[in-house]
Amino acid sequence: MREDVEALDIKDVTANWVNAAVLEAQIEQRVKALADLAHTPLFFGRLDYRATTQEGGSFYIGRRHVHDGDGDPMVVDWRAPVSQPFYRASKRDPQDVDLRRRFGYTGGELTAYEDEHLTDPAETERTSALLQAEIERPRVGPMRDIVATIQPEQDEIVRAGLTGSVCVQGGPGTGKTAVGLHRVAYLLYAHRERLARTGTLVIGPNASFLHYIEQVLPALGELDVRQATVDDLVAHVEIRGADSAATAVLKGDARMAEVLRRAVRAGVTMPTEGLVVVRGSRRWRVPSYELTEMVEELLARDIRYGAARDALPQRIAHAVLVRMERAGESPDDRVQDAVARNPAVKAAVKAIWPPVEPAKLLLRLLSDADFLAAQAEGVLTADEQKLLLWEKPPRSVRAARWSPADAVLIDEATDLVTRTHSLGHVVLDEAQDLSPMQYRAVGRRCSTGSATVLGDLAQGTTPWATRAWSEALTHLGKPDALVEELTAGFRVPREVIAYASRLLPHIAPGLAPVASVRENPGAFDVRAGGSVLAACEDALLREGSVGLVAADARVPSLAAELSAAGHAFLSPGEETSATARLTLVPASLAKGLEYDYVVLDEPSAIVSAEPDERTGLRRLYVALTRAVSGLTVVHHTALPPQLASGTAV
Repeated sequence: MREDVEALDIKDVTANWVNAAVLEAQIEQRVKALADLAHTPLFFGRLDYRATTQEGGSFYIGRRHVHDGDGDPMVVDWRAPVSQPFYRASKRDPQDVDLRRRFGYTGGELTAYEDEHLTDPAETERTSALLQAEIERPRVGPMRDIVATIQPEQDEIVRAGLTGSVCVQGGPGTGKTAVGLHRVAYLLYAHRERLARTGTLVIGPNASFLHYIEQVLPALGELDVRQATVDDLVAHVEIRGADSAATAVLKGDARMAEVLRRAVRAGVTMPTEGLVVVRGSRRWRVPSYELTEMVEELLARDIRYGAARDALPQRIAHAVLVRMERAGESPDDRVQDAVARNPAVKAAVKAIWPPVEPAKLLLRLLSDADFLAAQAEGVLTADEQKLLLWEKPPRSVRAARWSPADAVLIDEATDLVTRTHSLGHVVLDEAQDLSPMQYRAVGRRCSTGSATVLGDLAQGTTPWATRAWSEALTHLGKPDALVEELTAGFRVPREVIAYASRLLPHIAPGLAPVASVRENPGAFDVRAGGSVLAACEDALLREGSVGLVAADARVPSLAAELSAAGHAFLSPGEETSATARLTLVPASLAKGLEYDYVVLDEPSAIVSAEPDERTGLRRLYVALTRAVSGLTVVHHTALPPQLASGTAV
């Protein structure tokens, strides 16, 4: 298929050099999409339908559609409707499938296969050994797709329609990130033309996480999905400062949207005198009361500030044209545009509806106590206003030490002035850590599209972490989104998730614990007074990746200890390999990552590093649940009481 595309001759099918360049770019993109991936087989399953059904015959299921030289399909794309029973058919509901076959691979070579005769009453339903082997396969390198192991409850979310938004609550190891990425791939297959026009976006918590997942969609043949963090989306100013926890929480509060709305419109002033427009020898006067009516009407429409400002000179010009027509003239649209550009009109608009620069506006809001008080009256208390004000106001936008929360506020103000472009679909991962204002920033990017929201309330590690998905979805602008919960754990071993679940009553009361479906209970050990170095060396004797997770403040000393012992190590986001399997992970960057074996250093240090105990325990919960095959906890100080004396859930 790739050679056929490379052999295409476009000399006689393009009208000009522009068409030729576009077609060449499309061919180049198609060749990239058809690249062979090492150790990635073209098919992983087969379905044999009953001969009496419309589908009939056998279909090989794979990551991509593959056809032979005559164009006849050899492998069917996993996203095609005919492939759906591979994920959902069962003995109770065979969906017209006689046989489901799974293929097992080792290093890209076919090494096993497993058959399920779904319509044979003599064959009992059993857990797939190949499925278990794939789930428990060592994690080396970036995140891989789960296209061969998607479960029925996951497939329902993956194949949900484009028009509705979906929120997935899923504990550690339930596959929510993979579900979100495969949902993007499915939507691009089912609605390619529409999403090609409107665009798709995957939002992750940090650059390390995005690097970890960046190979999943290309492996499924999707190369054009943009990835970004929330900070990337709102990068209007350079971030050089940081807020206290209390200030950051306040700046992330949804009430700030109303304060900014008032501030943006604060400069609009009602005209006190009429306007005179001179054209040739004639003078046309628009009285102040008519100008006031125009301004009041634009304010009442509640349209974007910039759009209203652009409309005002046209309204004034139209009023002048009405007077011209009454006087017997016949002005056309060109005359109206000329009047709108008249110096007197432009001067009046500038005085009535002055331009707004969002960063300058926020600078004034955080520097001028009187201006802030006027805009925040009835919205923020006096103490909250004091919390927002800078002690030493900067002289300019460039000199200001903007914080991440400030950038989100500037983004809100920017949208109040000019509407933010909306995409067709947005996937938001680790959503539980976003503030209401950050949700609004993401919501603006899919205001006319849909969203897939992924998260776990128990893993919220910011002071403003989401308390309920209903609140979050309201701030996102998707209050009617369907909320689904994944509770089957495929990554974290039983003993490890049971140990971590001791924290759930303290960090997310009422949230259902993850039920591990792993047959392997996993290696689990708690070492009081042991050596972190020895624990890492023990883990490295086994196959797979190793993550050493520690409180951020302890990372430099642990790095020095590893280096002194001659152990090379990676940073989060760097790709593990057969020769470099150890990663030193600050606890603040552990979210969303996974390692075959995790060595957890000093749990109490992770808890105490956070501004409050609940956030610290949530950070610990995240760190404890990064393991795929085994967890070793090493501590010299006492374990947090919630972990030491808890009862496994």
